[in-house]
Amino acid sequence: MNKSSPKVGFVSLGCPKALVDSERILSQLARDGYQLSDNYQDADVVVVNTCGYIDQAQQESLDTIGEAIQQNGQVIVTGCMGSGSLAEKIRQAHPQVLDIQAAHSIEKTVESVHQQAPISAAQQLASAQVPTQGIKLTPHHYGYLKISEGCDHHCSFSILPSLRGKLISRPSGSVLEEAERLMNAGTGELLVIAHDTSVYGKDRNYLIDYWNGRKIATRLKDLLENLGSMGIWIRLQDAYLAPELDALIPLMADGTILPYLDLQLQHVSPAILGAMQAPASNENALERIQSWRETCSDIALKAHFMVGFPGETEADFEMLLDFLKQAQLDHIGCQAYCAVDGAAANQLSSNVSEQIKQQRLERLIELQQQISAEKLQQRIGKRYQILVDGESDNGEIYGRSFVEAPDTDSVIWLENGQGLQPGDLVDVEIYDADEYDLYARPAED
Repeated sequence: MNKSSPKVGFVSLGCPKALVDSERILSQLARDGYQLSDNYQDADVVVVNTCGYIDQAQQESLDTIGEAIQQNGQVIVTGCMGSGSLAEKIRQAHPQVLDIQAAHSIEKTVESVHQQAPISAAQQLASAQVPTQGIKLTPHHYGYLKISEGCDHHCSFSILPSLRGKLISRPSGSVLEEAERLMNAGTGELLVIAHDTSVYGKDRNYLIDYWNGRKIATRLKDLLENLGSMGIWIRLQDAYLAPELDALIPLMADGTILPYLDLQLQHVSPAILGAMQAPASNENALERIQSWRETCSDIALKAHFMVGFPGETEADFEMLLDFLKQAQLDHIGCQAYCAVDGAAANQLSSNVSEQIKQQRLERLIELQQQISAEKLQQRIGKRYQILVDGESDNGEIYGRSFVEAPDTDSVIWLENGQGLQPGDLVDVEIYDADEYDLYARPAED
């Protein structure tokens, strides 16, 4: 690439959905001839993709913007803090910011970079070829596949609809074309993400689209069936407990997609779920989990919970603990409730003290650690196919089976894995487990 081409620094904050937006912005900038800088000092302009989901994330975004201004001075902001009162908060804290663009305003953010760091036609012609899959910020062997933007839910603890807008599902053909490009580039695992994957296509009335000459409805089951036909790992994330999930379990049982389900449950107490204005009732969650396990005995389940929501009593919390004991989930994600400026839950009374929130969070984590440790012990002696993720600083190879998602769940440490590369698939046998991880050897035929 022409060395005189403008360089762009980039900081991506927040969840995988935001990471996908960052990849799209960077990919377009690279196609336009821009170079990417790995530090502030060498960049002609810096883009910060912000997170505004909770107050702590907003503060991290503001701090990052401040650092970029101090280190570089030429800063463009996009992402969840890019509109409304949060954009005004940025302007008040950092009036030096050149431009602010809303979440998933990919084209406008790219235009802003062009305005602040113009690139000539000669520099564009001299630019390097960008891979067909674009610029990826994950390791080459796995990636995130975002199937929709926005959210139609109005959970009282969240301001997500005001940050990301209403639900907009991508046509199924567009999603499948992207997946095919990633597969052809060597991606071995795709994690299907959205703010709620279970409602995919509802806003389009499950519109018929086309991929490789075939009619395919913009519906989650149809999409996953076709993704599964590509012969790579397909992992479903970010689902609420909607009726649509029941039809997906047979796809897991027959190997079309990985038998792994990531659920946004939040709580199980009817009173707390009502106060949260949660989009799906969890009252029959245990019965549905049992039904899923009858259809697909190997299914791995992860759920996300919130403790300390306003009005949560000890009885409500005990209900959640009892659910965990019965559900025997493989993994959980959990957080203590934190008020977010602008959320409807701020108007609720009976706030739970910070001390009790932290106590409940610790009790929840402690219980799940016991459950997870027992489930890991039960896997000793079993065989799995694992996807190699990498090598530790001391030369140990590690990877994951269908039970583990990247970055957030356990890992499997592989003995005698010399020569294996990230993205390799290898059959292993588990010989040991500790409180968090598993240990394996290559399986013997």
